[in-house]
Amino acid sequence: MTSTEDFAAYIAGLPRILSGAAALFRDAEGRVLLVEPNYREGWALPGGTVESDDGETPRQGARRETLEEIGLDVEPGRLLAVDWVHGTAERPPLVAYLYDGGVLAEDDFKAIRLQEEELLSWRLVPREELTAHLPGALGRRVLAALDVLVSGSGTAELENGRRVG
Repeated sequence: MTSTEDFAAYIAGLPRILSGAAALFRDAEGRVLLVEPNYREGWALPGGTVESDDGETPRQGARRETLEEIGLDVEPGRLLAVDWVHGTAERPPLVAYLYDGGVLAEDDFKAIRLQEEELLSWRLVPREELTAHLPGALGRRVLAALDVLVSGSGTAELENGRRVG
């Protein structure tokens, strides 16, 4: 084997993780924009898988997914949370990046155009109802990100939606 083949075999044997990115959009009242996927139960944030094999970064992925899913081309703001979500029997671990999408104006909401291949609807949800719509790690991740926005603190480091340290 050549050193190139050895390196390729080494890389092929390394652990794999998935990477996702989303944007946290709010209205003037602080409600969070959620989307309803048609491919699974429950609600989500605008976002999805980072196309890392194509050289996409998490920030670029959040922007692309927002444009694809709801038709808004918004440059993501600061990184609010990074969440390591442990793997399951069905999937490897996931690293989820959550960016500030900002406060949208009424005209922005009127301009939303859902990606019909993936989404059924959207809604604005107040903080106290978020975990009913976003159970598990995602709900905790969104609450941690909202806390970062309120406190002005740095990016939240999370594991399964819970703060580390």
